[in-house]
Amino acid sequence: MKGGCHCGAVRYEVIGEPFDADFCHCRDCQRTTGAPVGVWADFKAEQFHLLAGEIKEYASSEKVRRGFCANCGCSLSYRHTDYPQYFTISITSLDDPNVIAPNYHIYTDNQVKWMPINDELKKYGRSRNKSG
Repeated sequence: MKGGCHCGAVRYEVIGEPFDADFCHCRDCQRTTGAPVGVWADFKAEQFHLLAGEIKEYASSEKVRRGFCANCGCSLSYRHTDYPQYFTISITSLDDPNVIAPNYHIYTDNQVKWMPINDELKKYGRSRNKSG
């Protein structure tokens, strides 16, 4: 699967299937993507290959790095420094975002009220690792 930013300066490919994928309704995802929900796919770091350009990272918290194109600002990746073996990509940055479907919703406590969740996927009020 290949993908990239809006302007085309950053291009990447991921080999194989993600081990997980989710809708994230947290305020950080809302603010950094400019959308009511972030949509992410989790891969092992070795599955991700940068083909062109470079992903600029922003420390949105002490341990979280959010990647974007320095030219067009497109949100591309998410990385937690405690888990360097994983690399998360924005599903909507894929050339064909229909190839990966999220498995669950997280941080639904922050879900915007004007966009109801109308699917049967599991919903977690906070992270999946905590009560939801």
